[in-house]
Amino acid sequence: MITSYNIHKGMSPLNREVIIAPIAKALKQLNSDILCLQEVQGQNLKRMIKFNEFPEQSQHDWFGEYLQMSPNYGKNCEYPHGHHGNAVLSRFVLDPKHNMNISVNRLEQRGVLHCEILLPNATQPLTVLNAHLNLLERDRTKQYQAISDYIRHNIAPDAPLILAGDFNDWQQLSMDKLAKNLALQEVFQQHFGKLLPTFPARLPLLSLDRIYVKNLRVNQAWVHTGTPFDKLSDHLPISAELSLL
Repeated sequence: MITSYNIHKGMSPLNREVIIAPIAKALKQLNSDILCLQEVQGQNLKRMIKFNEFPEQSQHDWFGEYLQMSPNYGKNCEYPHGHHGNAVLSRFVLDPKHNMNISVNRLEQRGVLHCEILLPNATQPLTVLNAHLNLLERDRTKQYQAISDYIRHNIAPDAPLILAGDFNDWQQLSMDKLAKNLALQEVFQQHFGKLLPTFPARLPLLSLDRIYVKNLRVNQAWVHTGTPFDKLSDHLPISAELSLL
């Protein structure tokens, strides 16, 4: 099972308290094999000083130790007191490949983290791309093109592929065009015939978070609603049970 989750830097939705431990506990209960996390705090010196509960080590390493998973981190945004980005964690052998910078302006530093996962008895590795895109449609259009070019030039057409993350495609205007051009399937559209809302967590109205797949079978898909996830991040986590063709 794969889970994608924007963890809001391990802070409550209004940034008043550190909730990395409750997030980790909730993720442990999901028992996913692969995690694609967005807004992972690599370092934040201000919050380390202000909050006793804020870990000194990077959040991807902290989650990796707690969940007993191999972590990989891609830095997207850097500032004087720290940085944050995307992280992939896996129960299987994890082979980091590349962190692609898809930033198109100074205000939103975004990226796509590329990893390969060596599944038991698989003939080829599983490619995982963990993405976080911009808020504006015109920016995302440029980022879709960058992602499309990267996939076409770096990933074999027959490779099992997961493209997951926070796409911020609240208008649902163009992400599906990219998916169609790359022969990707969105797991909720495949399983339910429609996208499901994931934001805001307490009253989800917008489907910002997606899991796209290629050369994989979608067996089940979930949006994890209700307790405890409605009180953790501002996003809800999503999961899919997949199998090789």
